[in-house]
Amino acid sequence: MIDAERILQETYPDFNLGKHNQLAVKALKKLLHEDDFNEVINKNRHLRGYAFLDKLLGYFNFHYQVSNQSFSNIPSEGRLLIVANHPIGTLDGLALVKLIRSVRPDVRIVANRVLSHMEPLQSIFLPVDVLSDKKALKDSYKAMLEALENEEAVIIFPAGEVSRITPKGIRDGKWQNGFVKLAKKARCPILPIHIKAKNSALFYSMSTLYKPLGTMLLVKEMFNKKDQEIKFVVGAPIPFAVIAESEQTNKQLSQRFRKHVLNLGKKHKPLLFDTVATVVHPADTKAIKKALFQSRLLGETRDGKKIFLYQFQDDCPVMQEIARLRELTFRTVEEGTGLALDLDKFDIYYSHIVLWDDHALDIVGAYRIGEGPKIMRSHGIEGFYSNTLFELHSEFAALLPNSLELGRSFVQPRYWGQHSLEYLWYGIGAYLREQPDVKYLFGPVSISNAYPQVAKELIIGFYKQQFGSELPKATAKTPFVISEQCRQFVAQEFNSDYSTSFKILNSELRKLGVKVPTLYKQYVELCVDKGCHFIDFNIDPDFNNCIDSLIMVEIDKIAPKKRQRYIETPLLH
Repeated sequence: MIDAERILQETYPDFNLGKHNQLAVKALKKLLHEDDFNEVINKNRHLRGYAFLDKLLGYFNFHYQVSNQSFSNIPSEGRLLIVANHPIGTLDGLALVKLIRSVRPDVRIVANRVLSHMEPLQSIFLPVDVLSDKKALKDSYKAMLEALENEEAVIIFPAGEVSRITPKGIRDGKWQNGFVKLAKKARCPILPIHIKAKNSALFYSMSTLYKPLGTMLLVKEMFNKKDQEIKFVVGAPIPFAVIAESEQTNKQLSQRFRKHVLNLGKKHKPLLFDTVATVVHPADTKAIKKALFQSRLLGETRDGKKIFLYQFQDDCPVMQEIARLRELTFRTVEEGTGLALDLDKFDIYYSHIVLWDDHALDIVGAYRIGEGPKIMRSHGIEGFYSNTLFELHSEFAALLPNSLELGRSFVQPRYWGQHSLEYLWYGIGAYLREQPDVKYLFGPVSISNAYPQVAKELIIGFYKQQFGSELPKATAKTPFVISEQCRQFVAQEFNSDYSTSFKILNSELRKLGVKVPTLYKQYVELCVDKGCHFIDFNIDPDFNNCIDSLIMVEIDKIAPKKRQRYIETPLLH
């Protein structure tokens, strides 16, 4: 329930609520529409959260406009900090929650003390108040950070108050820089949104005369917005890397964001940050399942997940979902194409091993495989994805008719640590069991450019030292070069056996806060007698400058236990 007296006492604790001020309290109750609010709450007391929000916006018959382009700019999942101007101070925030909610279910909004008194909306709000003490502000910051680390979307109005009239028009005041600190701490992108709306002339007049009076009129303004509509202009997300790499101070960045949001609302005004395309929204899960289940079933895991061999089809939701999830997953580790989908020409004639969770109706992950003999016949050596990154020499090309190219593997972050990558290998093994002429597996394996430079050099130096190919069968088109200092360290520290040297590598990487990429370790430990070769190392400018290692695995050197596990043991059906 809304209690005007309690709001007044909490907001202005020195205010005397004695009998001489009861007239002021009565006036405040009317100004805050206490009876009207409580009537709405009482009529819908069985509702909470988003359900109550819909009823509240319905009570005001308050709507919003958003273009298709703006709507498609809203990321459908993953941690996200949303910043916007605050022209109305009330319903604009609630309508923004509804907009984001129409794309994803996990949105929260930072609310001031007055809004936080709307008890049915508590689950949506992250309370914060600039008048609070330091401990309360610290708790609010912690709650926002936890929401982001839980991969939720958080809406913040960095001005901390409603827009006011200025000589240049209706504008937010100076933006506080706490949201920049929060984005850096959570390592999350920022989504800028411009809200086109305004309050009444009376509000701006009273605000000019006495700012607190304008604030007290906000609820009255809210009730004046019945049967009205506002417009949202949603910009493209600004990736964390752009924020992290900026040399500007947090204060400078916050004001730059303010201007960026302001310019979103104006045609032909330049935007001030580099942006990245939003990954497309997911297709209907039932349509994905229907299309995927027309593919060949390779087998089923013991916990009920299904493994399919999928071939590209025009206008098929399966390929779009694979490409969507690839991009989302790679962006999680600061890789990715930066495009709305990770989709290229190779997807059309490559096959795809797809792991499906039938309980969640979700693609868990996938592996792209290129059948060497088919590709050589139809496209030649230029038909291999690896050829875009490396010059494949004649001795390498001679092996391609007996090879299988692997790549673009991913597992959705929500399935990490659940044997999902191993399940995909069951699918690869099932395929290999039917292809006895395949003697080699090869393809690029990446290291994120987000790794510290020293870590990248140590990892590449280690694998080059331990598993480098004696004869160069391929050459990187954009070689990754190790510094002389690291080269000397590698030669001195990694010249023992694999196990001993790997412990040293791990120890060095722990100091830098990173680990060896999973696939590097997995490919090496798949084989005996160093049957995995690291041929060369290339920087990929089209994949956020990650480093690709071209590897080759000799199938006849796969360890007996691994062969038994992945290839010789049939999958369940």
